[in-house]
Amino acid sequence: MTATSSLHERRRPLGDDELAGVPWLPHLTPAERARAAAAMRISDAEPGELICRIGAPATYWFGVLDGLLKMSTDTAQGQTITFSGLTPGGWFGEGTVLKRETYRYNIQALRRSRVAGLPLDSFHWLLDHSIGFNRFVMNQLNERLAQFILAIEADRTPVPEQRVARNLAALVNPVLFPGVGEMLRITQQELAYLVGLSRQRVNEALQALAAQGLLRIEYGGLRILDLGALRTRYF
Repeated sequence: MTATSSLHERRRPLGDDELAGVPWLPHLTPAERARAAAAMRISDAEPGELICRIGAPATYWFGVLDGLLKMSTDTAQGQTITFSGLTPGGWFGEGTVLKRETYRYNIQALRRSRVAGLPLDSFHWLLDHSIGFNRFVMNQLNERLAQFILAIEADRTPVPEQRVARNLAALVNPVLFPGVGEMLRITQQELAYLVGLSRQRVNEALQALAAQGLLRIEYGGLRILDLGALRTRYF
């Protein structure tokens, strides 16, 4: 890899261990799985590198195998609005790929991340031929709607604990991000970028949530103890 090579230029086929981390492959028949596996590619995204850019046409359906990405947009005044974080196991942008549109958001790596992509034509071929793939995508869209309702609630609350709690619940959503589990590998600074609060306010909110038994702050991340409360409790 050179410093100037693009994410697309660095793409390569997925290894067997990487294919095992793609959550929708088990929903396919053996023939569908073989076709999808052959078409997929993966690249290592460096911190700050853009995977998707506003206005660019969709060419792949992307998924995070490892690392942390953020979905955001920029206002006319030059401010960045972050919509959500994207954690391991999460595949995103199916709405844009479905409609063959250009991206209305940026997807950027917050740390070194492994990002896989299924080509646009392969995505639509699976939609036309695979019942299992259709069910997976429908479930994704339904869960995504619920996630964005939570995101709107979190963005409008003045209470830091509730804002942090709702964002954490979104980051460990077991349907959208099945690769996370109970341990979210994230720094407080990364969480501050995603939540839109200072690192100090995020730290105070995490301490308050930990005191209520909803999570435990551990070396390298946060252990989620009560996902239901993070989703629904008012603080």
